[in-house]
Amino acid sequence: MPDDIPPAAPATGSTPSAGGPSGSAASAADGTVATGRPAALELRDISKAFGQVIALRSGTLRLESGSIHALIGENGAGKSTLVKIIAGLYQRDAGEFLLGGETVDFRTTAESKAAGIAVIYQEPTLFPDLSVTENIFMGRQPLKGLRRIDRAAMREQALGLFQRLGVRIHPDRPARGLSIADQQIIEIAKAISLDARVLVMDEPTAALSGVEVDRLFAVARALRDEGRALLFISHRFDEVFALCDTVTVMRDGAYIATQPIAETDTATLVRQMVGRDVAELFPKQEAVIGDELLRVEGLTSPLFADVDLSVRSGEIVGLAGLVGAGRSEVVRAVFGVDRYDSGTVTVEGRPLAPHDPTAAMRAGLALVPEDRRAQGLVLGTTVARNLTMAIRSKLTKAGILTRAAENQAARVWASRLEVKSSALDAEVGTFSGGNQQKVVLAKWLATNPKVLIVDEPTRGIDVGTKSEVHRLLSELAGQGLGILMISSELPEVLGMADRVIVMREGRVTAELSRADANPETVMSAATGAEAAA
Repeated sequence: MPDDIPPAAPATGSTPSAGGPSGSAASAADGTVATGRPAALELRDISKAFGQVIALRSGTLRLESGSIHALIGENGAGKSTLVKIIAGLYQRDAGEFLLGGETVDFRTTAESKAAGIAVIYQEPTLFPDLSVTENIFMGRQPLKGLRRIDRAAMREQALGLFQRLGVRIHPDRPARGLSIADQQIIEIAKAISLDARVLVMDEPTAALSGVEVDRLFAVARALRDEGRALLFISHRFDEVFALCDTVTVMRDGAYIATQPIAETDTATLVRQMVGRDVAELFPKQEAVIGDELLRVEGLTSPLFADVDLSVRSGEIVGLAGLVGAGRSEVVRAVFGVDRYDSGTVTVEGRPLAPHDPTAAMRAGLALVPEDRRAQGLVLGTTVARNLTMAIRSKLTKAGILTRAAENQAARVWASRLEVKSSALDAEVGTFSGGNQQKVVLAKWLATNPKVLIVDEPTRGIDVGTKSEVHRLLSELAGQGLGILMISSELPEVLGMADRVIVMREGRVTAELSRADANPETVMSAATGAEAAA
């Protein structure tokens, strides 16, 4: 780390209890909760349709100054559409939109930002060839004489933002190659630099480690204590209860309920979200553990060293560790996407050629990547095209691929994974995160793999879809598939894995049976701390 980056300081701000600021809450006429604090932003019965598709039927939301408000709902509930109306990407068809008590309509994102609204989306949108600092201040760079960009001032401000967030990122490094976690930090720094009155955070912690989440929460609380209004969208209930003061639930494009966090619980919120009681979140089925399918021995690169692991038929192996432990880099090397310097990979006892994804696919490996939008999907093309992308050669006749053959193959997997689509020719980029993840899973399952490698299989998707994905993985293991699952969510690892391999700083530090894996043993191995007595 270069010497000109000052040590990261912890974010400042008070840390109130999970219930947030004290004060009685009263129900407003529209069903939302009013606490006496002024409303920074209000949406009343907002609707939005795209042709025949109704994305939002009655969106209602009241954000108060000096408060953190959670917005939850299944994928497809209308949360993203509501946020895009706030951001100026979409315009409402009907309903009322008020900012500071005044009716507004934003025709562009620039108008929304100028009005004091900053939105951090679930998927980072950085310019990869520009520096971290240039990404933060894009379009509003500080100027000096003759309207030249004041790069020194811009860099100094970036360093101040990182120090406030408690992170160490070099301000001059290009955005290309940053991890998902670091990209999210850059987006958060960009939003905070706007000094917005309303801050919308859409799944900001999806790829952050526990320490990074704690720092983000400290910053969010400090912003709240400054009198700003924060909207926090998350599928993680522990985060909602730890950070937020109030929660609004949406379902099927409609407002369902708003309540103070202190007056509700997880079971109530889940019932409101899905309209039913969700089956067990981790429906782990017993499976017969068979022969070894995948073996990795001594795998070494500049990012990891001496990695050994194996996966057997019918087994779910969890690869755990903190963000930056090298888990994703290992599986990318195993699949042939990235190079490695030494070591071997064998599938059913046969050596696998290095740096050859095509050979990996022929051998029976499949990789569902961490970043589904950048690495797993072609967003501008159809569901059918994405679903069949990995098996196109099998669908051609005399070198010709017909749309009928493509749709026929895609229909089977869309139905099996319950991909919610009115037509296979819909663009996958318009789908919710949960449905996009199902499309990526379906694409690789269509190859009929022997070993399925899934990197963060439920990142950024709702509790109902999480349960469906977990059920699917368990069923696949029961059918004899070997599964290597990377997850930053410890409950997911403990709930689904037959065996847990823990990594820290590029090395395997522990291998635990299902019986021996618990939060203490996994986190001790992940952090290097001694196991608790």
